[in-house]
Amino acid sequence: MAIGERIRFFRNLCGMTQKYLGQVVGFPEKTADIRMAQYESGSRTPKADLTNKLAEVFDISPQALSVPDIDSYNGLMHTLFTLEDLYGFRIDKLDDELCIRLDKGMGTNYLKMFDMFSAWQEQAKKFKNGEITKEEYDNWRYNYPKFNAFNSNK
Repeated sequence: MAIGERIRFFRNLCGMTQKYLGQVVGFPEKTADIRMAQYESGSRTPKADLTNKLAEVFDISPQALSVPDIDSYNGLMHTLFTLEDLYGFRIDKLDDELCIRLDKGMGTNYLKMFDMFSAWQEQAKKFKNGEITKEEYDNWRYNYPKFNAFNSNK
């Protein structure tokens, strides 16, 4: 999702109107909804300070808002190609299912990605097994890595 879609997603998740969110982040009441609509539609892109303020209001990491633009299949594919180049992601088949694997030949990148994926898999498994709620799982994901150590012990 583009940043505007992410803003809308989290605003709706929190049950806020555009006007209310705009006011909370400091826009004047008269233009708060118009300004937020511009950001959500993608006609404006928030600067880092506004992104940080929005993340604070949503109680998430700013990185949860600033994800790559993967709002199309082609955009997603090019993001995956970049991840292949930078982090050693590999497309593979396991038991007749397509999967993304990590290339052990990527050295420290592999080790770092393995640790992060292991933490993700652990939280996903806890959610699947009913050990944590959807809210707790989302809280972990949208605040990663802030709550990684805390929830790993949960």
